Formats: sequence, C-alpha cells, structure tokens
Amino acid sequence: MAGRPRGIDDAVILRAAVEVIGRVGPAKLTLSAVADEVGLVPGTLVQRFGSKRGLLLALAARSVPDANVLRERARERQDSDLAAVLALAREWVSDVATPQTYANHLAFFCMDLTDPEFYEHALAMHQAQRRAIEMLLEAAVSAGELREGTDTAALAGSVQTAIAGSGLTWALDRRGALAKRVEHEIGTVLAPHVRRKT
Repeated sequence: MAGRPRGIDDAVILRAAVEVIGRVGPAKLTLSAVADEVGLVPGTLVQRFGSKRGLLLALAARSVPDANVLRERARERQDSDLAAVLALAREWVSDVATPQTYANHLAFFCMDLTDPEFYEHALAMHQAQRRAIEMLLEAAVSAGELREGTDTAALAGSVQTAIAGSGLTWALDRRGALAKRVEHEIGTVLAPHVRRKT
C-alpha cells in the first residue's frame, strides 16, 4: 500500500487496541490512546485503518482464528487432549484479570451482537472456537480419555457455554481467578463423560 508507514506491524497495533479496550472499554477507546500505546501518532492509525470503527473492525477480523490452528496450538504443550481443552479456555480468558476488564471486553462483545459487520466476525470466531473444542474432544474419545459414544458436538457446546457463563458469574461474585473458575466449570461439564481408568 503506497505511503504506508513502516516499522510497527498491524498485529502489534491491534494487540494494543485489545489492551486499551481492557482498560477503558470500546466506547472510550480513541485512536490517540492506541497510538500512544505503541509509540505512533494518531494520523498513522488513520492512514492504516481509516477511523476508530475501521480499527475495531480490523481487530474483529484478525480475531477470527482457524479451528485447526487453535487445536494444534493448544495441543502442542499439553500431554492430553482434555488438558488442551483447558489450555485453550485459559488462553481465551487470559486478557481478563479483573471484573472491570471483563466488563470492558463484554461491552465490545455487545457491540458485536448489535452491529451486522461486527456480528459476522463474532459468529465466525464463535464457530471456530466451538469446532476447535469439538476436535479436541473427538481426539479425547479416540485416545480413551472420554467414553465411547460421547456426543462431542453437544459436549463442545456445553463447554463453550461453561466458559461464557464462568465469566459472568466470576465478574459478579469475584471469587478467585477467572482462569481457575473456567477450569473448574469445564471439569464439571466433562466429568460425567470422562472414562474412568480401571
């Protein structure tokens, strides 16, 4: 692209946008705040993304992962497929350290639900995450971690619901760390399907 400023990759800028959203929410996010985060001038972000909306849409689009990449990344450092499900869930909530941060990211998600352009990306992300969970659960059945005949599609949906619900209940009761809460809730959902070793 002609005239495009070099030196800082878009991925770095979008990562900075995630940090700013976590601190102030999407409504209060400004191009100036994101530019300050990475040491650029706001005009550079205008050249790259056009506007705040353009930046947020780029963030939404960049956030849509490939289900195979998610699964492989989660499985790389784990000794089982069920451990990889937990690792994936921990990664998804890793940007949320406080209830306020959760609320700010939730506000961005609410925008995803009400704006057709954002919704398209949010739905794609949701589907990729669910498929990644389902693939790991299928592998867990094959490896003997889960019982034969487990409905992995339905179970993946329950795991995804547990992750979302954990965030809401944690933000309200504020007990412990979100990652631990998510692990506990997923464990509860998976427990009836885990194959007991004899």
